[in-house]
Amino acid sequence: MSSKKYKIQDDLGLGLQPVVKNQRVINRDGSSNIRRTGTPFFRTADTYNALITMSWSAFNLLVFSAYLLINVLFALVYLALGIENLDGIRPGHSAFMHFMDAFFFSAQTISTVGYGHISPAGITTSFVAALECLIGLLSFALATGLLYGRFSRPSAKIRYSKNIIVAPYWDITGLMFRLANYRSNQLIELEVSIMLTYNATVDGKVIRQFVPLELERNRISLLTLSWTVVHPITEDSPLKTMGPDFLKTSKAEFIVMLKAFDDSFSQTVHSRTSYKDEELVWGAQFISAISLDEMGVNVLDLTKIDALQKVSLPAG
Repeated sequence: MSSKKYKIQDDLGLGLQPVVKNQRVINRDGSSNIRRTGTPFFRTADTYNALITMSWSAFNLLVFSAYLLINVLFALVYLALGIENLDGIRPGHSAFMHFMDAFFFSAQTISTVGYGHISPAGITTSFVAALECLIGLLSFALATGLLYGRFSRPSAKIRYSKNIIVAPYWDITGLMFRLANYRSNQLIELEVSIMLTYNATVDGKVIRQFVPLELERNRISLLTLSWTVVHPITEDSPLKTMGPDFLKTSKAEFIVMLKAFDDSFSQTVHSRTSYKDEELVWGAQFISAISLDEMGVNVLDLTKIDALQKVSLPAG
């Protein structure tokens, strides 16, 4: 199949490098499949972004580890100053029990709880305890701010269908995928676009081509139910002459980009995903995920977003 001349305006900012080993350009979660090198291991300029965007399990593990590490370090400092400088420590305990007493005294100090069973004795130990109180106040304030930032960061939680399909569309066929809002908030003024990208030979060199696909409807006012996004495969569609074999050999990928206005945060949110050629199902249609309850209210079953059934495609 001949390819059109590459146009600068078709580039998504992902470069012209061809895809090898069938790697994605955009991951299913919307992140760019790019590995960056040449940056230091500790990047202070990226610390806040990393703490805000990391997974909840990683964030919780980091907070717990930091809390544990600080208390262990201060417990060792108290032991180094001498366990006799902590009033209330019962004599005759083992070294491990003395460490545990110092550890729990540190935990009480850093959280400013102070049960009163153990207290510092002497200027040096009192100074260390005062320093730990200061570090505790700053650490908890920082953790609280990060926690609020993670909760308050506007983001779209869009549930995309597992597959993109070629289905009957009026008297022709259409490329379709389905999406729904996974949250109960209101998304308004939604805009979506699909970009087909594939390896093509231009002037004897293999590069990555980006072709925008025209949609039946690229904008809706309100997403309350599911939305089936359709690209009609007309005579003008680039998919008209692209079959399954071409999409597979050219390592084709369909990049989906969505923009919406979040009514809860009063901010614009974005969502991205992609479909590889092996996720494209020819001759299928989506099973309805919408039904009516006994009161006549629409019910959206999010477990049926991926539901398909095989159908015959129109001839030609």
